[in-house]
Parts: sequence; structure tokens; C-alpha cells
Amino acid sequence: MLIGLWIRDVVLIEALDLSIGPGLTALTGETGAGKSIILDALGLAVGARADAGLVRRGASQAAVSAVFAPAPDHAVWAILEEKGLSYRTDEDLILRRTLSADGRSRAFVNDQATSATVLREIGEQLLEVHGQHETVGLLDARTHRPLLDAFGGLAGRGAVVAGCWKDWRAAQARRDELAGQVAQAASEAEELSLRLSELDRLDPREGEEAELAETRAVLGAAEKALADINGAREAFDGLSNRLAQSVRALERARERAVAAGAGEEAPAVARLIAASGAVDRVFSEIQEAEAAIDTAAEAFEFRPDQLEKTEERLFDLRGLARKLNVSVEELPILRVRFAERLRAMETSEDDLKAADAAVAQARAAYLAEAQALSAARRAAGETLASAVMAELAPLKLDKARFRVAVETLAEERAGPTGLDRVAFEIATNPGAPFGDLGAIASGGELARFALALKASLAARGEGAQPLMIFDEVDQGVGGAVADAVGLRLKRLAGNAQVLVVTHSPQVAARAEAHWRISKAGDAEHVRTAVEVLGPVEREEEIARMLAGAEITDAARAAARALMHA
Repeated sequence: MLIGLWIRDVVLIEALDLSIGPGLTALTGETGAGKSIILDALGLAVGARADAGLVRRGASQAAVSAVFAPAPDHAVWAILEEKGLSYRTDEDLILRRTLSADGRSRAFVNDQATSATVLREIGEQLLEVHGQHETVGLLDARTHRPLLDAFGGLAGRGAVVAGCWKDWRAAQARRDELAGQVAQAASEAEELSLRLSELDRLDPREGEEAELAETRAVLGAAEKALADINGAREAFDGLSNRLAQSVRALERARERAVAAGAGEEAPAVARLIAASGAVDRVFSEIQEAEAAIDTAAEAFEFRPDQLEKTEERLFDLRGLARKLNVSVEELPILRVRFAERLRAMETSEDDLKAADAAVAQARAAYLAEAQALSAARRAAGETLASAVMAELAPLKLDKARFRVAVETLAEERAGPTGLDRVAFEIATNPGAPFGDLGAIASGGELARFALALKASLAARGEGAQPLMIFDEVDQGVGGAVADAVGLRLKRLAGNAQVLVVTHSPQVAARAEAHWRISKAGDAEHVRTAVEVLGPVEREEEIARMLAGAEITDAARAAARALMHA
């Protein structure tokens, strides 16, 4: 719902702040007073084409702000979300537009800069305009199917069709993905088998690279330690033999001394015995040292071929990893993956047949639901056509004929909304062919037809938008027809907000709110003024519309009668 309109320097309007309530609001006044200027200003705020001629003469720029209060579940919030504009569903939505005298314009949503295109997209969700020169909303055939579905209460069926479409697309996507995998696997089969055989031959294990690297480090250290131990052992080479020779030589010297007549107690013999004992003790210590060195070497359990085999294994693993462009740790995973892909190739034809069957099943389910929805739309279309035809005669469109064309599309043009193209069509004269709504002869007829259609849709509680604007929908009619127009506008305003620019007292009398638009100022400085009328002023304005320049008591009485009818 539109709750406020702020206008600055637009054509004849210097400054205007308007509060708009629910229901039907009538805008009346003499021709040229500026009623359409207000609508042009509102159009500027919701993204209409910016024309520098809208800037008031002498002003540097025009500015308009429109304040809306959409419901928390209104579709407009989704557009703001999509465009990355911040908002809160419990706060008002403010659309603002500025227009410079040189024709440049700027657009804002809740004071966030955006484009006029985004502003227009938002505006299309917030209001409809039906008037002498344009009808925004109904002329767009894209709105006809949603309006028909709403009228026929087909939202549930539509949701089922959308779900079936999603399932069909998902099944088709899965089938296409599988077919692509099969084709790719077939082209890679030979290389895949070769790579897998290499992996099977090497049989890499998880964590093996780290184990081998640790083993190699240990073995390398052991090899160096053994080299050092061997160096120590080599230092003793020949020493034992020489000591043994020394012991035997000392023993022979003792024996010769004794044989020469020296006793065992002789000093020379005693000293030979002491020297021999000392050398013997050294010989024993060296034998123990050699045994300890040999024991230390045995503790390393080193085999020269073990280090070589470890390094060869590590080299082979890293070489294959480089060849396959992965890390060594990924080789076991790659082996499993290659094996799965080869197995998938073996079962791919069966999988593809199953996928084809799933696609066929999903397609059949979608077509069945879509065809049922098409039948329901045709039935709803006939009902809507009858309702609209009943509304045309009171609106002086009795020669016109209306129909809802539901065209079944080719399967390749199917979509989540079904198989149908829905269009509202009219023939304005007997014998004339049906055509789209833009074929209606005059703007007044087009606006009245829009009113008939909206009234029919509203009878089901559907189709009414938060704000509908009718610009001189009563042009060229009066009396009973004007009263019929007012009655239908009043009916529409029961569950929506409606603004009507009118010259008809019958229409103005039906309004809950009444604005009188007039020119004020002098010849040098003309401006448009808006006066919100109370009950007395309303009676006087409607009497003026009935009587013209001179308002009589009879006109006032007629005005009261219209207001209280």
C-alpha cells in the first residue's frame, strides 16, 4: 500500500506532501489543473522514463519520494534481496528519484543508490496503472497466466507441476552427467588401466612415505656409526699378535736366564716375570675391548641391502606420484578411484539404462500433471471469460467479446509453470477477430476493460494488487455507466488501494477520500495545489461536477444523494 507521496519541483508542483489511506481515493479538478502531474510524479518514483520537461521551470532539479508499506510476505522483498539492497520487512519501503534539468536522474531505494531499471522492477510489484494513454500490468501477457491461476485457485496444482518439472530436470541432469562420464571413461579406459596396473604393481600404502623416510634416516645413521666402529676395530688389527709375540719372547728370555744358572729368585728373572705378566694383562684387556667393539657393531642389525631397497622403494613411489601429478600420500586414494572408475565403466550401460528409465518416468509424471493443469486452466478461463462478459455491458462495452486463450506449447517449450501460454484477448466489434488487449480502440475503453477484468478477478478475492490507478476510466460516459464504473471501483477498493482520476460525480461520490486538484498563484507564478476535502467540501465539489460553473441547491441536493446512495 502507498502511504505517502513527497513531490518537489515537478512541472507546476513546487512542494506537495500527501498521505494516502486505504480504499478508494478520488482525484478531481478542472482540466489542466495538474491531476496527471501527480501521477507522473508517482511514475517517476517507481522507475518511469525520466523527461527533463518534468522539472519545474526555474528549478535545478525535481525530486519525488513514494513511501510504501508492503506486507511482510510481499514479493517485492525478494527483489530487494536479489539486488543486494538492505531492508526490513517490518519497516516502510521508500523509493526516491531525482531528475536534473539536464535530464540526468538518480534512483534510490531506502536511501541506497540503484538504477532506474531496478526501481521500475520494484514498482511493477507495487502498482498498476490503467489510463487514457497506458495500461501497465494487463498489457503484459506475462501477467495473464498468474492472474488466471489465482482466479482459478490453481496454486496447488501449479506447485505440483513445478515440483514434477524440477524432478524431471534433475533426472535429465543426472542422466546427462552419467552419459558424459561414460563417454569420458571410454576414451580414457586404456590409459586408466595402465595407470591402475602401475599402482597395483607398486601397491602403495597409506603413510608409507613417512615410514620409508624414517627408516632411511635410521639406516643411514646406522651405516655411518658402523663405519666409525669398524675404524675403531681396525685400530686393533695386529696388536694382539704383537702382544702375544711379546709375551712369548719374554718367556723365552726367562727360560734362558734360568738355564744359565740364575735362580727364580734372581733379580733379572723376577723382572722378566713381572714384564711378562704386565704384557699378558694388556693382551687380555685388548681382547676384551675387541669383544666389546664387536658386540656394539652387532647391536645395529644393519644390512647394506636394506638401505638400498628402502631408497629404491621411496624413489619408485615419488616417481609415480610425479607422473600422476599427485602427492605420494594420495597414491592409495587414486588407486581406489581408478578402480571405481573402471568398475563404473563395466556397469555404465546398466546405469545409463536405469537413468533413461528415471527420465522417462519423471517426464511422464510431469506431462500428466501439466496436462491436468492445462485442462483446469481452460475451465478457469471459460469461467473468467463469462464473468468478464457480464461486466462489459454495464461499462458500455456490450459489443466487445472477451476470451482467455490457453495455447498448449510444444514439449521443448515446457517449463515449471506448465505447457501453456495464456493470453487475455478481446474483439471490440461483432465479427472482428480476437486480438491482444492493446488492440482496443481507445484509452477509455482500455481502462474500462481493465476495470471489468479486475472486478471479475476481485470477485474471487484474487488478482487485486496493493495499489491500482485508474486515470479517467470514465471518459466519454455518464449516468448509469459512470455509476457502474464507480460501483466497480468501490468493489475493487474493498481489498485493495485504488486511486482514480475522474470527471464523473458518480465515481467521485463512491470514494472514501477525495482530493481536489487546482491551480493557484498569479499569471507569473502558477502552481498546482491539492486540497483534501472534508464532507462539506466534498458535497460542494461533487455539486460543481454536476452543475458546472454555477452551483445550485438542486446540484447540492443531487450531490448529497450520490454521496449517500
